[in-house]
Amino acid sequence: MNNKVRWGIIGSGGIARRRTIPEGFQQAGNAQLISVFGPNRETNGEVAAQFGATPHESLESLLASDIDAVYVASPVHAHASQVEASARAGKHVLCEKPLGLSVKEAQNMTQTCRDRGVQFGTAFMMRFQSQHQAALEWIRQGRLGRPVFARAQLSCWYPPLEKSWRQNPTLGGGGSLMDLGSHLIDLLEMFFGRVRSVSCFTNHHVHVYGTEDSSVVMLQFDNGAIGTVDAFFCIPDNSTKNRLELYGSQGSILANETIGQGSKGEMTAYLTEKDPQYRAQQERGAPMGQIRIQPPVRNIYQAEIEAFSAAILEGKPNPLNSDIGMHSQQMLAACYESARTRKVVEIPPTSAAAANH
Repeated sequence: MNNKVRWGIIGSGGIARRRTIPEGFQQAGNAQLISVFGPNRETNGEVAAQFGATPHESLESLLASDIDAVYVASPVHAHASQVEASARAGKHVLCEKPLGLSVKEAQNMTQTCRDRGVQFGTAFMMRFQSQHQAALEWIRQGRLGRPVFARAQLSCWYPPLEKSWRQNPTLGGGGSLMDLGSHLIDLLEMFFGRVRSVSCFTNHHVHVYGTEDSSVVMLQFDNGAIGTVDAFFCIPDNSTKNRLELYGSQGSILANETIGQGSKGEMTAYLTEKDPQYRAQQERGAPMGQIRIQPPVRNIYQAEIEAFSAAILEGKPNPLNSDIGMHSQQMLAACYESARTRKVVEIPPTSAAAANH
């Protein structure tokens, strides 16, 4: 194999064209974009010309080209067949989240990749945000004390749009919870570890389409901490700060705009003494130990593509391994079950192998 992974893309429009190609494949030192395929021939041709790739008119043609791996960025309903076809062709696969429309689809995809001996990953690029990684290291060092509460928020304005697959449950599987909430649950489990039970509410509150535009999830972690995730398609873009809040017995880490498609935001730690004393006045003046968390910025898409490519080229551990995507699919299924039944749903222990990756 070359010193660069030769990539093909399935689903060349959307997030691939906006973000993953220009910020990921074009910038990665160990990856090279070779081929692209998308159902819209005009768009596919434009993307190929824009980024110096070869356009293909069919999946079969792309998989027969001189590529080592594929990035699947098509609508969710197409993931299963495309991932399995890619694996059978001997290509490593990085797939956008969620892996499929159901746990069963994700299981079949994962098994096919294992049977064919190819790397399989889920594109949770927000894990690579440098401030998120810094916060994770602080938590592992015990600087927050015992984890107490976590909150992650991601919302946008997503009105009814013609042919939008995210607004059709048969094409996308779900709405704001599936599309946005999956990132948030994954992040909070990265920080605080395995979730053992969930309670979820979803709603069709503002927009009239088939998937939910509103979702809130309460999480109970194995370590006793509690968390909440709120993801909405019906809050204007400039009206939310996409907050991340991590609280422990010795302080907190609070952030704005670190969650999302960007690669930086504002993050501050507020730490107290090791054994904080009771203060009846509950004063909240100048906080002790206020520290801005500002590690060097690294583009999350570049980091994602380089990490997955390194797993292929160098045999390094795959930081986006199939266990992570499989667990996410099971978490989402539990959330939707809770929303449907109005009951707390327990998460099977076997589904959480990836929670601390």
